[in-house]
Amino acid sequence: MLKIGHRGAKGHVSENTLASFEKALDLGVNAIEFDVHVCATGELVVFHDFTVDRTTNGTGEVHKLSLAELKALKVEEDHSITTLDEVLQLLHSKCFINIEMKGRYTAKPLAELLRKYVEEKGYSYEDFIVSSFQYEELKQMSELNPNVHLGVLTQASVAQAWDWAVEFSAKAIHPHYSLLTETNVERAREAGFKIYTWTVNELEDIARLKKYGVDGIISDYPERL
Repeated sequence: MLKIGHRGAKGHVSENTLASFEKALDLGVNAIEFDVHVCATGELVVFHDFTVDRTTNGTGEVHKLSLAELKALKVEEDHSITTLDEVLQLLHSKCFINIEMKGRYTAKPLAELLRKYVEEKGYSYEDFIVSSFQYEELKQMSELNPNVHLGVLTQASVAQAWDWAVEFSAKAIHPHYSLLTETNVERAREAGFKIYTWTVNELEDIARLKKYGVDGIISDYPERL
C-alpha cells in the first residue's frame, strides 16, 4: 500500500513546500501528493488554492501572478512557493509522485514537462500519477500524452469517477474516504482500477481503509499510515 503524504507532510510543515516534502520523506512515505497551477508567466507552480491569500503574505490569483511575483511571497512566514521543476528534482527516485491538476489549463504544460522528464531526466511514466477533479483537464491530458497514468478525483460519486476513468483509460480512482465501502473497493479493483483515497488522518479510519484493501492512503500525518 502506498503511504502518501498530503501536500507533503501538511500536518507538520507548511503545505506544498520543499520543506514539507522533505519532512514527508523523513516520515517514511513511499508517495507524495501535491497540486499544480500555471502562473502568469507559464511556469507550473506547486500550490493548492486558486489565490495566494490563505497561506502567504500576499493577495491575488495564482494564474494572474508571475513566477517572480510568486517567488517574492512568503508561505507562512519562512517558506517559498516552489515550481514543479524544483519538486521533481528533489523527489527523483525517492518516491511515487501524485500530481493533482488543480488550476485550469494545466494539462498541456504538464504533459510537455512530464514528457521532458521521462525523455531527458531519467524519470519513467511509472513514477507518476496525474489526478484531477476536472473533466476537461483529464480529457486533455489523455489526448496530449496518453502515456501519463491518470487518476480521477471525486468527493461526491464513485460511480461518476468510474465512468470518467473508463472514458480516459485511467489507472486509478481517488475518492474521498467517506465514499468507500468494502464492496465498491473490491469492485473497482476487480475492474482493474487502483484506489487512492484522501484525506485520512484518524487512526480508526486508516485501519478501516486498510482492511478494505485500498492501494494507497493520502494523509496529513503520513507517519500514522
